[in-house]
Order: sequence, then C-alpha cells, then structure tokens
Amino acid sequence: MKYRNFPMVPRVVFGSDSFLQLGEILMPKRKNSEAPFIFLIDDVFEAHELVSKIPLLFHDQIIFISSEEEPKTAQVDILVEKIKETYSELPSGIIGIGGGTLLDLAKAVAIMLTNNGKASEYQGWDLVKKQAVYHVGIPTISGTGAEVSRTTVLMGPEKKLGINSDFTPFDQVILDPNLTVGVSKEQWFYTGMDCYIHCIESLNGTYLNAFSQSYGEKALELCKEVYLNDIPESESRDKLMMASWHGGMSIAYSQVGVAHAMSYGLAYVLGVKHGIGNCLVFQYLEEFYPEGVKLFKQMQEKYQIELPKSVCANLTDEQFDTMINVSLGLEPLWENALGEKWKNIMTYDRLLQLFKKV
Repeated sequence: MKYRNFPMVPRVVFGSDSFLQLGEILMPKRKNSEAPFIFLIDDVFEAHELVSKIPLLFHDQIIFISSEEEPKTAQVDILVEKIKETYSELPSGIIGIGGGTLLDLAKAVAIMLTNNGKASEYQGWDLVKKQAVYHVGIPTISGTGAEVSRTTVLMGPEKKLGINSDFTPFDQVILDPNLTVGVSKEQWFYTGMDCYIHCIESLNGTYLNAFSQSYGEKALELCKEVYLNDIPESESRDKLMMASWHGGMSIAYSQVGVAHAMSYGLAYVLGVKHGIGNCLVFQYLEEFYPEGVKLFKQMQEKYQIELPKSVCANLTDEQFDTMINVSLGLEPLWENALGEKWKNIMTYDRLLQLFKKV
C-alpha cells in the first residue's frame, strides 16, 4: 500500500501576544525592498489597534477584505491581477489575518501568484504544480482549521470546492489567543462547532486511522471542555485555538462527512456561511452521528443559540437540484462517511428530504 505523504505547517508560534513577533519572523523572508509583503486582513479590523502593530516596510500593502461572504475564485483572480499590476516582481509573501475566509484567500492568492490560469481551474485535488509564494496564516477566530489544512475552500462558477494540494498549507502560522478577544457569542459558537463537527465526522469515518484518531480525539476533548465546562475565558480561548489546530490535523489524513458535504451545497445556492451551514444541517443528522448530534444540541442549549428555521422552505426544484449536485460531487466526503458503496445509501431523493428539513 502507498501512503499519502502529507505536508504540515513547518513553523508555528503559539502564545498570548505572539502576534508582536511578526516583524522578526518576516524580516529574513523579505527578498528586497521592491518585493513587498501583502497583508490580507478582515475589514472588521480596519479601525482596530491591531493594524498599528503590523510591521510595514518599504512598499508593503494592507488590503482589507470583507468576510461577510464565502471566498470566491473570481475574488482570488482579481487580487492576483491587482498585485501583479502594482508590483514589478512577486511579493516576498502573503499574510492572511482573520477567520477561515481570510486564511483561505491568503492561501489561494499565494498559489495563484505562481501558477498560470484562473483559480477555478485548480479546484480539486492535487492540480497545483508550482510552489506558492511564502504565506503566513494568523487566525483571529478559532474553529475552522484553515490555519493548518492543505485546502483552501472557494466558491467557483460551478461548485464550492477547495484547492487541495501539497502547496496549499501555510509556511508559518501565528496562534495568538488574544486576537480572538471580542468575537461575538454566535460567531464563537458557529466556528467552534465547525471544529467539533470536523472531529465527529473524522472519528466516525471509514478513512479513520491512528494518526487522524489521535488528533481528532484531542480536539473533541478540548471542544467538550470549552463548550460544556465553565472555564475562565482566557483558558477557553487557548483551548479552542488548540482544538481548531488538532481538528484541522485530524482531517488532514482522513476526511469530513455528511454535514460538510451538505453545507457546501447550502453555501453554493444560498450563500450560507460555513460555520452556521454546518450547524443547520448537523442538527438533523442523528441517523449518521447520534451521539455527536445529541451533544451538539446540549451545547446549543447551554449557550441559547437559535438557529434559523425553514432556510430551504421556498427553494425551487432547480435550486434543490443544484444544491444536491454540488453536495454529491464531493465524493471523498461521502465515501468517508458512508463507505465505498455510498451512492447506494445517499440517493438523490434521500438527500433532498434531508435538505427539506433545514
């Protein structure tokens, strides 16, 4: 048997105020004064003190980006074109600061600066051929696992699918729990549940192995501590950041499952953001993940999180058709969840009935 030789993030800093080390981390990677660092930052930080701490030199540039919508392949193409038009040589690096949307954009831009064509041409598995430019991930919210994964999830013209490749992972990650201060309760819950659902789907999947299991079990343990126990806020921030890291590592060598496949369909048709999309579908997946859903509902009740209802109530047949086809197109997710004969189990009509519950 041939085993996958997966890349990992080679360098990571963890700790309160570790963000302040960014300048000394970047300095050795600066090629020259004409090769800038480009900082892609969530626009919620536009008037935030964090911006004053960014170590700008020479022609470095900050680009503020809204995270209200899922990252798009067209958005990546525009950013890449803008950077190439502005500078005479490739940037020294791309730094993503924000949640999963900004981290995925940073990874995708770094890849597309060195690979020809459009970002949509690389949606899939192992289509990238050239090394990305140096890229750094700095999460400001915990749960997505985007800081450690080998994928960058993008909405394309025909599908929502990641650029999954050995060139996708960050070269450097800075995990500073203080950057997650001030996240709303709802956002904290939705992104944390993304991590929790990663774990449930990985640990109950057919792709599970000892590598995935060791990370998944640790991430699940940390999620339970954060969302079921009453622990100090600073400890909660630390632990959720580590849960996100371990959850991302767990799916690196396995896969996610039914909830993620369905949430991709929801996002493509309705623009539902990833974290809440996972929650919307997961609540109805007792037949696949009975213990996981039971615990999810306990956590939801503890924090009095009201999920939107009747999200799919007024969809046309055509919209349902698109949603189902996008979801069913994610074959590795279904195979992990239901086994090699998953197509006999998850039929079009069965998936339609599940979506109609949402």
